[in-house]
Amino acid sequence: MHPRGGVTVGTLSELPPLEAGAVIYLRHWFSGSETREQMRRDFEVNFGPEMAEAAFEAFGYLCNFCATHGRRPLVRHGVTCKCLGADENCFANLLASAAEGQDGDAHILASLIVTPRKAQELAHLASDCGLILQQIMTPQPVHQPARPAAATLH
Repeated sequence: MHPRGGVTVGTLSELPPLEAGAVIYLRHWFSGSETREQMRRDFEVNFGPEMAEAAFEAFGYLCNFCATHGRRPLVRHGVTCKCLGADENCFANLLASAAEGQDGDAHILASLIVTPRKAQELAHLASDCGLILQQIMTPQPVHQPARPAAATLH
């Protein structure tokens, strides 16, 4: 019998960027030191060394909080798996809801992951991490130098 939290509910490609990033980094965090280092490098590229360390630690704390206070272990698919599991989907939606300021939804989703007395704390942690992932996963506009409308290029 397979754990219900691992049931495939979709694919990663169907998720918006923030949610997909949440699942990918959740998998990276729990898959060992090599994937954690890859995650740390991704954060450094996006935030620079000082902010990257704080972001990395915050996301790690969130993941460890889920593991420590979880109702049961969060079921994850493999790092390279294209499937999206039920637990992963709940985690992703928690971060997205929290980042968007949908506190009620974030609290409900958090209560599916951790014990009720820890749900509010998890929702707060998810808000911080959701905002971090939003910065990573949202493409930044390329800065174009201003040119007068009549400028000649060649």
